[in-house]
Amino acid sequence: MTSKWASTMSTTIPTLDSAGFGLPDVDTLARLANEFFAALPGGAAGQVPAPERFAQVPQPAVPGADALTPDAPGPLPAVPDAIGLEGRRAVDAPSQLDAHQPASPPSLGGAPGEAELRSLLAPVLSPGFGALTPQSAARPAYYFLETAQYGNPGIRVPGQVFSPAAVPELAGARPPFDVNLIRRDFPILGERVNGRPLVWLDNAATTQKPQAVIDRLAHFYRHENSNIHRAAHELAARATDAYEEAREKVRGFLNARSANEIVFVRGATEAINLVAQSWGRANVGEGDEIVLTQLEHHANIVPWQQLAAEKGAKLRVAPVDDTGQILLDEYARLLGPKTKLVAFTQVSNALGTITPARRMVELAHAAGATVLVDGAQSVSHMAVDVQALDADFFVFSGHKVFAPTGIGVVYGKEALLNATPPWQGGGNMIRDVTFEHTEYHDAPGRFEAGTGNIADAVGLGAAIDYVTALGMDNIARYEHELLAYATRLIRDVPGLHLVGTAADKASVLSFTLDGYKTEDVGALLNKEGIAVRAGHHCAQPILRRFGLEATVRPSLAFYNTCADVDALVAALYRLAGSRNPLRS
Repeated sequence: MTSKWASTMSTTIPTLDSAGFGLPDVDTLARLANEFFAALPGGAAGQVPAPERFAQVPQPAVPGADALTPDAPGPLPAVPDAIGLEGRRAVDAPSQLDAHQPASPPSLGGAPGEAELRSLLAPVLSPGFGALTPQSAARPAYYFLETAQYGNPGIRVPGQVFSPAAVPELAGARPPFDVNLIRRDFPILGERVNGRPLVWLDNAATTQKPQAVIDRLAHFYRHENSNIHRAAHELAARATDAYEEAREKVRGFLNARSANEIVFVRGATEAINLVAQSWGRANVGEGDEIVLTQLEHHANIVPWQQLAAEKGAKLRVAPVDDTGQILLDEYARLLGPKTKLVAFTQVSNALGTITPARRMVELAHAAGATVLVDGAQSVSHMAVDVQALDADFFVFSGHKVFAPTGIGVVYGKEALLNATPPWQGGGNMIRDVTFEHTEYHDAPGRFEAGTGNIADAVGLGAAIDYVTALGMDNIARYEHELLAYATRLIRDVPGLHLVGTAADKASVLSFTLDGYKTEDVGALLNKEGIAVRAGHHCAQPILRRFGLEATVRPSLAFYNTCADVDALVAALYRLAGSRNPLRS
C-alpha cells in the first residue's frame, strides 16, 4: 500500500513542472495525498480539501505589507509576497492558511503517528528537509501538506503534512523559500517608523539580525561569559568552546582548509588595515605597485595609500566601463613585475557590480602578485569558496551577514599568515616573552592580541548557522529574482537614473532623481517608513567616475519582498509627480 503510493509520488511528481520550479500543482498534490489516505486502514479518501475551499480564508495581517499609492498613503492588500514567473506580485496562499485552523483536528480513521509516517514515507522524504514538522508546540498533532511553489496555494491535510520539496526525486526541485516565514525571524521588521511599517532597504550598510542571533548573544552572556583560553574554570571552557566553534563555522562558510586560516577582527575595515600594516609593511617596498579598482570602498583605498606613501610604492587603478563592470583588458595591462599586491572588491557597495573575481585572481597570480579580495558585500548574497577563488586574503564584516556589529574576519592562507609579522602586540598572541625577545603563536593567535570580541564572534557563528540553513544558493536565487523585479519597476520612474547597470549585479539599486538632492529623497522616503542610504557610500571615486557626488541607494536582502519594492516605487512616482502606471 504505502510502497505503491510512494512509487506513484516519486514517478509522477518529476514530470510536473507547471510553474517552472520542478514542483507539482496543488490538484496533483491533493490527488496524491487522497490516494495515500484512502490506502490507510479505515480509509480516509476525500480528507484533503480542494484548493478552492481556501479562497475565502481570512488573511492575517502581514507586517510590512502596507505600501503607498501614487496619490496618497494607503494599504496594499494584506497578503504575503512571492516572486511569480513574470516577476510580478503573487499571493503566497500557504502563509494565509496559518490563521485558519479547525477547532480540532478531524479523525483520520486510524492514520499513523509521526514516527510511523516517517518510516512509511522514507522512500520519498528527505530527512534533511524535516518534512514532518508540527505546526506549533501547542498543536503537536496538526500538520500541513503544502506546495513550495511560488504563488501556488497550499493544501491543508487534516492531521499530517507532506512537503513536496522533501522528495529527492524531484527533477530540478529546490527547498521552499518562504519569505514571509523568514521575516518572522527578524523582530525589527515589525517596527513602525513615522507611523508606518518599516521597509528596510539599507542592507548594504548593515543587515538586520534574526532572533536566533539575538538569543545566542543573550545565552552567551547568561551562561558562558568569560575570557577565553588558559583558565581552569567551567565558564572559561564554555566561552572558549563557543568562540572556537564560531571560528570553525566561519571556516566551513568560506570553505577554508583550516580554522587556523580564520582570524577574528572588528570588521572588514580593520581586516584590510591588518593586512596592510602587517603583510604590507613587511613585503611592499619602494617602487612596488599596488593595483586597485575604481569600484573600491574607501576602506580598500586609504590603507593602501598610507602604505604606499610610507614605502614609496605606487597605486594603480583599474577602470570600469559605463555599466560599472571592470575592464578586464585594462586591468590585465596594469599587472606586471612591479605589482606586489592586488586588492579589489567582489561586490561593489555603491553599484552592486559583481566583479569577475576568480579571473582577476588568476591574472594577478600570473604576474606574481599577492591578492586581497574584499568580501564585505558578497558574503550575504552568494556562496563564497576561498579555495576555488584562490585569493591569498579574503575579508568580510559580520554585520553585513546578519551578525552583530564589531566582528569581522580575515581569511589568509595558513603559510602566508604564519610568515606575516603580527600587527598588534599583547596578551593571547605570544608563546613566550622576555625583555629581550618575544616568540609569537602561529595563526590565528598571532593576530588576536588582547581580549577579542568573544560574544559577537559567537553571534557571527549563529548568523552563519542561520544563512546556511536557508542555503546561500537559495538566497542568491531569491534575491536575483527580487532585484530583477525591482529593476524593471524602478527604471520606469520618470526622471530616475540608475547608476550601475552591469549584467552581473547583487542587490543594489543606486539612482538619482531629477529635481531632488539625494539627501532630500532619503529624508522623504524616511517619512514613509522606507530606509535607504543617501550619500557617497564611502565610495567617492566610483561615483565621480559617473560624474556624481552622491546617489540614493536602496539595497535588498532575502527578507525583503515585492511589497517593499512596491512601496519604494510608489513613493518615487509620487516624488516624480507622476502617476504610477501599475496603480492606475
